[in-house]
Amino acid sequence: MNPLMQLPRTALAALGRVITMRRKGESESPFAFLKDFRRIGPYLRPHKRLAIVSLVLMAASAGMALLAPWPLAILLDTVLGDKQLPSPIGWLDGLSTYELLAIAVGAGLVFTALEHGLAVVDNYVNTKLDQSMVLDLRSEMFRHAQQLSMAYHDSKQMGKLMFQINTQASAVGAVTVSIPPLLQSVLTLVGMFVVIEQIQPVLALLSLTVVPFVYLSAGYYTRHIEPRVYHVRKLEGDSLTIVHEAMSMLRVIVAFGRERHEYARFRAQGEEAVNARVHLTVRQTVFTLAVTMITALGTALVLAFGAHHVLQHDMTVGELVVVMGYIASMYKPLEQISTTFSSLQQAFISLRSAFDLLETEPDIVERPDARVLRGVRGAVAFEQVDFAYRGRKGTLKDVTFTVEPGQCVAVVGPTGAGKSTLLSLLTRFYDPDAGHVMLDGHDVRDVRLVSLRAQISVVLQEPLLFGSTIRENIRYGRLEASDEEVEAAARAANAHDFISRLPRGYDTRLGERGALLSGGERQRISVARAFLKDAPILILDEPTSSIDSKTEAVILEALARLIRGRTTFVVAHRLSTIRDADLILAVEDGRVVEQGTHAQLLARGGLYAELHAAQQGAPLPEVPVTLEPEALRELRELATRRIRKDDPLEPAIRAARKLLADLGLWEPVDQPQLSVIAGGER
Repeated sequence: MNPLMQLPRTALAALGRVITMRRKGESESPFAFLKDFRRIGPYLRPHKRLAIVSLVLMAASAGMALLAPWPLAILLDTVLGDKQLPSPIGWLDGLSTYELLAIAVGAGLVFTALEHGLAVVDNYVNTKLDQSMVLDLRSEMFRHAQQLSMAYHDSKQMGKLMFQINTQASAVGAVTVSIPPLLQSVLTLVGMFVVIEQIQPVLALLSLTVVPFVYLSAGYYTRHIEPRVYHVRKLEGDSLTIVHEAMSMLRVIVAFGRERHEYARFRAQGEEAVNARVHLTVRQTVFTLAVTMITALGTALVLAFGAHHVLQHDMTVGELVVVMGYIASMYKPLEQISTTFSSLQQAFISLRSAFDLLETEPDIVERPDARVLRGVRGAVAFEQVDFAYRGRKGTLKDVTFTVEPGQCVAVVGPTGAGKSTLLSLLTRFYDPDAGHVMLDGHDVRDVRLVSLRAQISVVLQEPLLFGSTIRENIRYGRLEASDEEVEAAARAANAHDFISRLPRGYDTRLGERGALLSGGERQRISVARAFLKDAPILILDEPTSSIDSKTEAVILEALARLIRGRTTFVVAHRLSTIRDADLILAVEDGRVVEQGTHAQLLARGGLYAELHAAQQGAPLPEVPVTLEPEALRELRELATRRIRKDDPLEPAIRAARKLLADLGLWEPVDQPQLSVIAGGER
């Protein structure tokens, strides 16, 4: 009789319905996420030997799982019963009962030891494979993040970037080491089905009734739980962002007494993340419970039919024990498949986020034929340069100027005029939207980035230092520099004396962003770093704007030595520091509205003269004014009008008289005529 016909009709009907069921609107397989696995290949390839060893161990573990129940079956059927040994070991028939007992017990111990020994080796191999792949992906993400433009980082929350690199990159290893257990589960399932089919075909078919239900449960996970995993991961990334932002802004938080506010913000966001994680975990647990109940029902069904066959003498108790052992082992992989499937989907969600970073195209890209700069003289030219930040218009407009090698160029203008942005184009932190930035006759976009930036030293308004030692911070300007060269650079920057007074001198660790030093001391370390780099082009972005006058004098003395023989750009608000510049660029609303020397720009009476007068507290220099004859006639007519009481034109009349007087074209009348006469005229 066909074994299928021995199954209950209700079981057959249910199996048929489940296999043919297609939910409305369900077009994507629950295993569709596995298509992303091909993206892991480049990170797996360097460690293929470990991967092969992992697969061999997986096959060996599957074989051990098939052997594990047989010692107990032999004990029950042959040692305690009267059934002959299975044919593969029939050559042991001549042994006594106690010898067979010893062999059965010993084989059980050996199989158990081998199974767990393989698990130890497998754990070592998979851990090494996992961590090696994670390190490779993190390294690539870190390198790629550094290659992305300032525009990208300006718009990206650093906490989320850290979460992507530190946390979500670990998914590449988790995904890889999850595959061997999944394959082992499938291999074990097939092997055990073949063995059970040889013992009792009906039980073999009954054991498979749970498979379609497990498949459908995986589909439910994809539709209803996976979107929540995305949401939870986003919330957990937001928590890290708040921590990073608060720690980096701690001085502001403390200064404004906003500790409770920030704590409440962190707590509220954290509670939202916790609640979302709890709800997700409950759903995942219910999903696991559902799969476990499905396999429990399958076990009960097989046990009931198996016991029936034993009572009918169609199979022995030992064979039933083997079958039930296999069923337990078969359903355990099925449960692991559901658990592994759940873990895989979560890992792929993290992995997609990690790959999103790698797929972000850098705005600043080297051209394939980019050249290496050598022997740079320092001639710089901006040719009709336009630039705008994302979401803004006209940050820089039609900027054109030329700088000869060795010249000192000052860039001045109101706050937000575009001064720092202008110099950021020279270092290619950003690329212009139109026009050309030239260095020694080469467009900077035609030059290798490393080569370009090697020619430029930068001292920023806010001195950015690492938390390492003073020596390491100065040596950052030229990594191969000796200790003597580091000290010489510090002396040139007027930093050696205060460094020597520190308990550990050059080996003093500075703390986060150099927090253990004063602003002036940090700035001198930055200047020393620029001295050590010894680049032909120097950018000083308001290096003394946030320090006191005494410290400023010390730093200016060091800067005076630093700029000798270099093409230097100085962004300055204190105009007294740049009056000796070879060229001054006055920037307003993104345009270079004036350029010339200090004396030339003062004589023009434009923007630079206004800024200078405002800082000096002096009147603007006199500028010749010429008036058209018609305008002059109208001004004289207005100035000669008599001012009556409550005359609405009084302000205009007085302004006309003052302007003509300033031009030497008006002689005030006698004071009595200008005084107020009660009820009369003036």
